[in-house]
Amino acid sequence: MLLTLPKPVSMDASGRNRASGSVPPFDRSPDTMLAHLRDTTLYFDIDGMGLVPEGNRLREQPPAFVIHGGPGGEHSDLKAGFGPLSDRLQLVYFDHRGQGRSGRGDVRRYNLDENVEDMEALRRHLGLGPIVSMGTSYGGMVAMAHAARYPESVSHLVLMVTAAHAGFNARARQIVAERGTPEQVAVCEDLWAGRIDTVDKMRRYYALTGPLYALKFDPAAAALGRQRAIHSPEAMLQAFAPGGFLQTFDLRPELARITARTLILAGRHDWICPPEFSEEIHRLIPGSQLQVLEHSSHSLRVDEPEAMREAIRRFVPDNGAAPQGAAN
Repeated sequence: MLLTLPKPVSMDASGRNRASGSVPPFDRSPDTMLAHLRDTTLYFDIDGMGLVPEGNRLREQPPAFVIHGGPGGEHSDLKAGFGPLSDRLQLVYFDHRGQGRSGRGDVRRYNLDENVEDMEALRRHLGLGPIVSMGTSYGGMVAMAHAARYPESVSHLVLMVTAAHAGFNARARQIVAERGTPEQVAVCEDLWAGRIDTVDKMRRYYALTGPLYALKFDPAAAALGRQRAIHSPEAMLQAFAPGGFLQTFDLRPELARITARTLILAGRHDWICPPEFSEEIHRLIPGSQLQVLEHSSHSLRVDEPEAMREAIRRFVPDNGAAPQGAAN
């Protein structure tokens, strides 16, 4: 098992403690799943056992970080898609600094480099050895950079619908101009112009672009998800606005340093991180595997959740029996 966890606090969609009305997870309450590390506080949640009783043995399940995208999002919308993997992995979800239920601070530190260092600090905080690292979209960028900078910290790397450099922005502009409605084109221009600066504007962006993100877009289900989510426009602006860090980053020179076994999953119809960017990552990470899901856009967990999970199950081995005495 990872650790003995405190009872989580019940929060509403704004991130407030329902019992007290306080706003912590920023108040560093001892009753929430918080890791106080570096200069921030990260909210995390765990799904699945580390040691599973099976007959006369304990089966060990490797810890797997599930890394959310955005920036400006949070972890909770990943749970439906990845939760069924808890029968093979001990899933660790967390919110990046300045997002979700994690602590706020200097917005200039809401960036890729800080997210990588926070992730490594969380791994150490939890007392873990090498992890399975699974990142989707922007989370894949964080996972990629972390695996390159801390190769000994990652045993298996799963990169989903992501890109290794800022060129995805220009390509996404081309694709939305070809496929999008006038409203979708306009709201995407708002994204890159830095005009999505409130929670309401973020919700409108995702409502309008939902059919681009998922071929099987369900407006009613998506609306419920937006109501549950904590949106963080400050983090989105730091990434996508003019001069934002996702406008200039380039991880390609670092990828040869990745030693973890790597699986890359792409969506054939992805508009914002199209498969050509996954193909490029595949060429740059030695020994990596690439699978393109033919009936998916950017949201694999919506369009082809079973195929996504099956690919991960095949890739991450069953660890088998735990070492004797591991339960002590």
